[in-house]
Amino acid sequence: MNAAEHWIGLIVALLVFLWVDLHFFARGREPSFREGVVWSLGWLVLSLLAGLLLLATDGSERAVEYTTVYLIERSLSLDNLFVFILLFAYFSVPVELRARLLFFGIVFALILRGLAITGGIALIEQFHFTIYILGILLIVLAYRILQGVEEGADPDKNFVVKVVRKVFPVTDGYFGNAWFHRIDHKLHATPLFVCLAAIVAADIAFAIDSIPAALAISDDTFVVWMGNVFALLGLRALFVLVEGLIKRFRYLDQTIAIVLALVGVKLLIEDLVHIGPVGSLAIVLGAFAVGIAASEIADRREAHSSSSTASGSGSTSS
Repeated sequence: MNAAEHWIGLIVALLVFLWVDLHFFARGREPSFREGVVWSLGWLVLSLLAGLLLLATDGSERAVEYTTVYLIERSLSLDNLFVFILLFAYFSVPVELRARLLFFGIVFALILRGLAITGGIALIEQFHFTIYILGILLIVLAYRILQGVEEGADPDKNFVVKVVRKVFPVTDGYFGNAWFHRIDHKLHATPLFVCLAAIVAADIAFAIDSIPAALAISDDTFVVWMGNVFALLGLRALFVLVEGLIKRFRYLDQTIAIVLALVGVKLLIEDLVHIGPVGSLAIVLGAFAVGIAASEIADRREAHSSSSTASGSGSTSS
């Protein structure tokens, strides 16, 4: 397959998958946790199959780079969801309207990341020292994640939201799925549109933060964007799992921060020590394996400590 066929195939697949997600995943109602699990596993399998397709058509190097980018971007997409949860709560978005907002959030994220990827690769090709800036940015991002994902998520401090509120008066309530509503012949923005503005602002911030991590793995525009496409697909299903995931994976933020810091170091030492796609994938998988194991051990110790305390209290009382 030539480059044009690759891009056409990816764009067609993206449009089809977005349509499937919007029309068949809990449309107009709140999805159950079980639905979220099934759909999330389905999107994961589909994304890995895309890697196998790339392996068959383009060889192992491209397939491994795609898989590594996908895993990193998928983990970073969790931060998007944390912020979306805060925004939905802040604007009291009805459950039946969340799918619409998430859909447009994904679309804007794909567009913004496409621009960031193109610009980032052009910068690296023109100015080699840019990779060192990206490496430092990743280490700074790792530190920010350790400080907490809620940082900077307050809509009242959001520049885009402030601009919208200055340009348009905002209605007190929602008017179905309308972005705007006329009151006394004057156009008002609804809270749905203001929330969308906050989501777009968050997408811009996440594009700036996450693309350096992908560019540290590959400078292939198609591979990086393909990894982002499949990482962002199915975010609505993953949204359902976030709260449960946080409870089960207590060291998730620390693990993501460590992965980003390691990728940042990889960029900084790139001219001295070259780490290939397979090595990068092994580092990412190893970091997540350690994080999951540490979370499981901590949970077991906490459960054992709680049961020991309970049994000790029972013995004392008897």
